[in-house]
Amino acid sequence: TLTGETDSWFAVRSDGIAALAGFVDALAFTSFGAFFASFMSGNTTRLGAGIGGGSAGDAIVAGALILCFVSGVIVATVVYRAAGPVRRQPAVMAVVTLLLLAAAVVGTLVPQSTIALLLLASAMGCENGMFQRNGEVSIGVYLAGISIAVGLLNAACMTT
Repeated sequence: TLTGETDSWFAVRSDGIAALAGFVDALAFTSFGAFFASFMSGNTTRLGAGIGGGSAGDAIVAGALILCFVSGVIVATVVYRAAGPVRRQPAVMAVVTLLLLAAAVVGTLVPQSTIALLLLASAMGCENGMFQRNGEVSIGVYLAGISIAVGLLNAACMTT
């Protein structure tokens, strides 16, 4: 576990975080033209398809989503390190909440706004950035894990 908590509490919290990411991803996919907020492998596919198929707009959106996700990891890492051992995860989740709230406000004011989608991706990167151990990702899969690692490495360069 990350900080010595029981495995069952860690599993419950991890499952809740995974459920939130799945919900946000489903919302993004169905509301924003089949792009993803947390599934970076899907956005990489969209990036490649956009480039290969001549759809520059799709490629730009997919690339921007990947960059926003990585930026969210960087923000989470900086907050995580600054908050201290007791408040790390609550501080990161406060940032996630603020990003989700900002996405909801933008999405309400400007339906199908790419800005709202980018805020969702930043929130999901931030959410994933709270699962760290010794400066590395402790939970992460496929490209999202790699994107999280890239964000953590960038944050380490910026804060050391």
